[in-house]
Amino acid sequence: MNPTVKYYLAIDIGASSGRHILAHLEDGRMVLEEVHRFPNGMKEKDGEMVWDVDELFAQIKLGMRKCAELGRIPVSVGVDTWGVDFVLLDGEGKRIGNAVAYRDSRTRGMDEEVYKIIPEDELYARTGIQKAIFNTIYQLMALKTKKPEQLRQAQTLLTMPDYFHYMLSGVAATEYTEATTGQLISPETKDWDRELIERLGYPVHIFQKIVTPGTRIGSLAEDVKAEVGFDCDVVVPASHDTGSAVLAVPTDRDNALYISSGTWSLMGTERREADCSPESKANNLTNEGGYDYRFRYLKNIMGLWMIQSVKKEIGGELGFGEICDMASKCDIPSIVDCNDDRFLAPANMTEEVKKACEESGQQVPEGIAEVASVIYNSLAKCYARTIAELESMTGEKYDRIHIVGGGSNAEYLNRLTAEATGIPVYAGPTEATAIGNVAAQMITAGELEGLREARACVFRSFPIQVYE
Repeated sequence: MNPTVKYYLAIDIGASSGRHILAHLEDGRMVLEEVHRFPNGMKEKDGEMVWDVDELFAQIKLGMRKCAELGRIPVSVGVDTWGVDFVLLDGEGKRIGNAVAYRDSRTRGMDEEVYKIIPEDELYARTGIQKAIFNTIYQLMALKTKKPEQLRQAQTLLTMPDYFHYMLSGVAATEYTEATTGQLISPETKDWDRELIERLGYPVHIFQKIVTPGTRIGSLAEDVKAEVGFDCDVVVPASHDTGSAVLAVPTDRDNALYISSGTWSLMGTERREADCSPESKANNLTNEGGYDYRFRYLKNIMGLWMIQSVKKEIGGELGFGEICDMASKCDIPSIVDCNDDRFLAPANMTEEVKKACEESGQQVPEGIAEVASVIYNSLAKCYARTIAELESMTGEKYDRIHIVGGGSNAEYLNRLTAEATGIPVYAGPTEATAIGNVAAQMITAGELEGLREARACVFRSFPIQVYE
């Protein structure tokens, strides 16, 4: 082990898997090493779709022990996950109920309950957040309506990454970018909208102090330190995975167009001010928090969740690359609306895609190659529509698209996107979320001067593939 090398640990947990990525700087470039990977997924428990947070935390500690075994002790660690989900803790810091997943059906009809208290238009004008039935605001209404005893018992609400940071450090705090996804943060104050929370009848005291990406909240708790074999700082990154991925977009432009491509496709740009106008709402655009109080002005598009589901159902042993290649050889012209709620959590994604094609009088795909081709082509068309909406709202004309995240490997989709939009696609880096996570830690440690230098470092550190 080289004692002069400073290592930083990103724990990046997605809906289907998690990974521990160690990073350090070498000759001005960022070097990554994956030290641990583990599965994740929703499970059914007590009639709910839930996350096994105990197993996830066990995997977090296991990966940290592997760092110690390798002799690479990080100076800091940070966790990022998906958005909107949370856990409740009682007065003794113990979890109340299950860590319910956003695809659970408990929020069905909860939008109407919320709108009885605050009209939908006023809610958007107030928060700037795109309506999604699984947002924290609707999950809390489900609890208030169906399990009010849990809210009465609760002393603390922590989003998923906040909970893992709490388990690591013993410090309860809420990271800004993650909190904004729940539709309860004011884009003006960058804090909880307490008046809104009170109007909805949620207990205000359970919402923790907001901290910004790059905040050191403490060091490892004694029991964790003993278990993993070292101590380090706990530095919260942009803990919403897209917040970290956008930090890692390799650009020197303030208004770059990006797609963070994974289970979801998050397509948008960065702005200094939120747009909470009726026109923005009509386009279903959202203003999520970003690093340095920038707004991620974007649209949530269903993304590769559709492909992941189809692979599981009929893909057998095929890899994603093979499916992508097979799809590229098909010429089926059918298109579906990737943003239709029918694709959020269908009993069978393959059958749902077929049914959507049949209902619209289009050719019904047969087999994995044709079903995947329909999905990839539909995503590319959706990206093209979204660019038009963003250009009309921002007054910008975009001349390139940066695709980061796991989906940047989908060569066929990248080519389709360049064709559908008429502008070049710059694909990479693949591990954008982990890169953004460690970049925030490196900025805090003083190894990178700020966002602009971090992005320049990403550009020179990782390969970028151009599709025109």
